[in-house]
Amino acid sequence: MVFEKRLIRAEPNLKILGKLWRINWLYVGLICLLAGVGYVALYSAAGGSAYPYARPQILRFAIGFIVMIAVAVTPLRYLAKLAWPLYGVGVILLLAVLHMGHVGKGAERWIIIGGIALQPSELMKIGLVLLLATWFHKVSWKQMGNPLRLIIPAFLVLLPVVLVLKEPNLGTAVIIGCIGASIFFMAGMRWWMIALLVAPLPFAFDLVYNHLHDYQKARITTFLHPESDPLGAGYNIIQSKIALGSGGMWGQGYLHGTQGQLNFLPEKQTDFIFTMIAEEWGFVGGVCVIGLLLLLIIGGMIFAIRSKNQFGRLLALGLSMNFFFYCAVNLSMVMGAIPVGGVPLPMVSYGGSAMLTVMFGFGLLLSVQVHRDSKFGMEDDQHKKNK
Repeated sequence: MVFEKRLIRAEPNLKILGKLWRINWLYVGLICLLAGVGYVALYSAAGGSAYPYARPQILRFAIGFIVMIAVAVTPLRYLAKLAWPLYGVGVILLLAVLHMGHVGKGAERWIIIGGIALQPSELMKIGLVLLLATWFHKVSWKQMGNPLRLIIPAFLVLLPVVLVLKEPNLGTAVIIGCIGASIFFMAGMRWWMIALLVAPLPFAFDLVYNHLHDYQKARITTFLHPESDPLGAGYNIIQSKIALGSGGMWGQGYLHGTQGQLNFLPEKQTDFIFTMIAEEWGFVGGVCVIGLLLLLIIGGMIFAIRSKNQFGRLLALGLSMNFFFYCAVNLSMVMGAIPVGGVPLPMVSYGGSAMLTVMFGFGLLLSVQVHRDSKFGMEDDQHKKNK
């Protein structure tokens, strides 16, 4: 491909041991700490047992850790070559979900491959970020002012959004759309283009609402008036708010949360895991977890700023925004700030697909950090012109 031909091997000639030494191990430590928080929370979610949640989750983390380190020492030029294949596989799997997906909670979101349940939408998030970073790497800031240049990448974003909506999975579809919009903006999309895209959104609400599934409409109604159906559609969010409030400043104590341990709190091992943490560890514990998540997001942003090539910058920024939207949607959901959307808290909620894809994403972030001095593509072409 054109992009691959333009890659100029200007990376420092680092051996594997040199790259391992260059990895930001403090950032790796924060990742391990977050995984530890997840283990402790899932142990409590099972009533003080490593099964069925905590032990399988930590084993997935161990596998993901190996993948993360392997990706971290892989040169950026090789990772760029994975963009189209990874995106293509993601689209194929999303299409497969629509035809033979596993039904869970009213939606087809999983596909069984070799006895393993895989959620393709999680893989698509990483594939989309990688592809858009590859695409915009070879587009100059001046070219970003031409709307025609944005048609193909816009289609690349809309395709997975539509496929995920048809599962249906509104929460993940919104996150994918926000990730794509963030990368467009960071690549140099003009403000007037953004204004033209945002202006029709309020007027399109009725159209979108009329095409939502009944359970999705119920979630919006429940968000506005949860007390209208306290034992039905409003049960989840009401119990979540009760658990959050009962934690107080310091919490009820580990393994002593009433809503969680007495099974009033729904989906406490997945979507509402943060609520259980806040109930047992209180406001202080909840703020510590949020602080840890923010440190990981800020660290990813710093990796992007320090990268000397556009591909690395966009890749790190896109992955950081992916992690941010993941966390923001889940935390807002369990606090009742937005409708419940079935989005887990990364590295903490129970789930195989999310864990492995997030670890792969962290590996890509660390690769940007390790190869931050790499220069290839547009930067080198511009340097030649200046000469």
